[in-house]
Amino acid sequence: MNWLDQVTAIEELEDAEFDAALIAQMQDHSAHSLNRQIRFSTPTFKEFESTELSGCGKNSFPAFSITAGGCALNCDHCQKKILEPMIPATKPEMLEQKVRDMILMQDLQGFLLSGGSNKRNEIRYERYLPVVERLKHDFPHLQIAIHTALLDETAAKRMESAGVDSAMMDVIGAQETIEQVYKLDRPVADFEATLAALTSTKLKVTPHIVIGLHYGKLLGEENALDIVSRYDCHALVLVVIMPFYAKPGTFETPSTSDVGHIFLQARQRLPNKQVLLGCARPPGMHKRITDAYAVMAGLDGIAFPADGAVAACKAIGRSFHQEHACCAIKIGGSQSAQASATCAA
Repeated sequence: MNWLDQVTAIEELEDAEFDAALIAQMQDHSAHSLNRQIRFSTPTFKEFESTELSGCGKNSFPAFSITAGGCALNCDHCQKKILEPMIPATKPEMLEQKVRDMILMQDLQGFLLSGGSNKRNEIRYERYLPVVERLKHDFPHLQIAIHTALLDETAAKRMESAGVDSAMMDVIGAQETIEQVYKLDRPVADFEATLAALTSTKLKVTPHIVIGLHYGKLLGEENALDIVSRYDCHALVLVVIMPFYAKPGTFETPSTSDVGHIFLQARQRLPNKQVLLGCARPPGMHKRITDAYAVMAGLDGIAFPADGAVAACKAIGRSFHQEHACCAIKIGGSQSAQASATCAA
């Protein structure tokens, strides 16, 4: 039986409209995907429950924003809303106290450090790095990820010295997108320079590419994939633009077919690297189809998987496991196939 017949037989996907030619391409490349175990990430950034997987009710891996809900750029695609669910930590001592309390009371295993950027797409973490260093000294097991925004090699080395484990940044491949969507006066080369700076360290670097960032249209994604392919990154995280964050009428929703094609290109261009589907993507049936494409394209992980994703794995013969952590942390974990992680007691 071909993959199209198999996935459309899944109850959660029986009303989905799939691109038959795209699925055939994915099946033709199945030798590069079926032997890869897929990781379903369910971090505690938000509540999660599906018909197939359970979330974790404790703050085992929260996200902190050093600017609370503030951001000077206020890009068209985000409007600062991505910051809203994060825990405010506007002073270094706030971050330290909250993390220590969570370790004691909630068995915190790690956290994401993020925040809004200034008008040059930079986030000033300098005051927070001594806190990171103290936390890593006292709790060596703690896994710390950071959204870097744009930076230079000096800033990257400081993060490395402080004990940050994983660094994330967006790679944008089109100048028009930087200027029109981000309202930012920086060239594409600055995004590549940031990636170069980060990969010069021992940090686990996980660049992100936002599919459909240019108002829902594909523009620059292939160039972004080319940029990422030139560096020794730990993994690539793909996300899909979420138009409901933006002003009404400014964005369209990328077609699931366009999204699936980028998945397949990413898998082919980075055959030996982890390629992950991150948290952000449109909800509903769009998400179910997107996640099924991620499974069939051979992506290595999906954050907050939609209903039907586990069934899609079983249908085509891919093994899977679940972890309650950010998709950029503990990539390629050692849990056994088809085992569900449990919340800490």
